[in-house]
Amino acid sequence: MNRKEVVDKVDELIDTYCNDCLLKAHFRKEYGKTYAHRFCIEQCTIGEQIRHYGEYLNKNEAYQK
Repeated sequence: MNRKEVVDKVDELIDTYCNDCLLKAHFRKEYGKTYAHRFCIEQCTIGEQIRHYGEYLNKNEAYQK
C-alpha cells in the first residue's frame, strides 16, 4: 500500500464509522471530549484499525528519510 491508499482508507473508516458514532457522542456528552477521544483510541475496534494505519505511515516515513 502506498501513502495515498492508506490515507484514503483512514478517511473511509472515519466517514463510515466515526462521524455519526453514537458511543462517541454519548461519551463526549457525559464525560467530556478527552474521555471520548481516549475511548476511541484505546477501546474502539475502528480506532485500533486507524492507529494501525498510522503506525504503518510512521514506519514507512522513517524509511524514506
